[in-house]
Amino acid sequence: MPKVSVIIPNYNHSKYLVQRIESILDQTYQDFEIIILDDCSTDQSRSIIEGYRLNPKVTEIIYNEQNSGSTFKQWEKGISIAHGELIWIAESDDWCDPIILEELISGFDKDENCIFSYCQSYCIQNVNTISWQSQHPYLSEIVEGHVFIKNYMLKNNSVFNASMVLWKKEVYKSIPKDFTDYKFCGDWLFWIELARHGTIHISGKLLNYFRKHDQDVSGKATKSGLNYKEILTVLNRIYRDQLITDADYNNAFKYHLKAYWKDRNALEPLISKQIEQLFKNPASQKTNYYKAVLSAIWYNRKDHDH
Repeated sequence: MPKVSVIIPNYNHSKYLVQRIESILDQTYQDFEIIILDDCSTDQSRSIIEGYRLNPKVTEIIYNEQNSGSTFKQWEKGISIAHGELIWIAESDDWCDPIILEELISGFDKDENCIFSYCQSYCIQNVNTISWQSQHPYLSEIVEGHVFIKNYMLKNNSVFNASMVLWKKEVYKSIPKDFTDYKFCGDWLFWIELARHGTIHISGKLLNYFRKHDQDVSGKATKSGLNYKEILTVLNRIYRDQLITDADYNNAFKYHLKAYWKDRNALEPLISKQIEQLFKNPASQKTNYYKAVLSAIWYNRKDHDH
């Protein structure tokens, strides 16, 4: 049995597929299988995938006859046929350093309660431009799940790309599956749910290359306001599940309200009204919407003046 199951969900990424697959095959750590799932691509993906059919590392190739409409459905399909103890969702347009698996597996060796292990990532735009890169102050750190949620998942999703993470398959059956209903925050909720079950290994090394496209889901979600609706839903849920304190909730609430206040004029008035209605009903009784709004107005005015 391979230790790691690498799941490559692909849709119309033929121009990146060879780089993706070769960067996996080039790993210093070689105890893995590759599962390729194509979601009814209309480009040259199939012919590229077929070129790897006889590779001994490739254990499954599945072509959907119609598009699933959901990345998470593809994840689920891959997980259900995976033989490994650890899962790596290697997005088809990303690529990685040859030591990523070796580095991420070291987290599980350091702590048997480790649920997932992730590294830092370059964000790539226009084929070759590094537009941004994540960072962590330590080369390697083990963090308790509840501390991780509080410090790394309330304002932003620190695990912003599935390709940067290795996680324990056995925990998947223990978590609620409603993260699949989200268009924008599904992966954020997924990592939070996993984090409840153990510790997290954070590597400070930059070993993943995450390709950011102009037409991606997060850009569309911001324009529709869907991101704010989902962020608030997740925030309210983790507060009600007692994963964070009133103070943690209040800080995160104010942070997201400030971000919304900056974007609100770009949204349709009806959508703005719906989002503001959600903000007016914070889950914590100690959070005051009107105080938070004053803070958001002041913050954005100060920002505008600079």
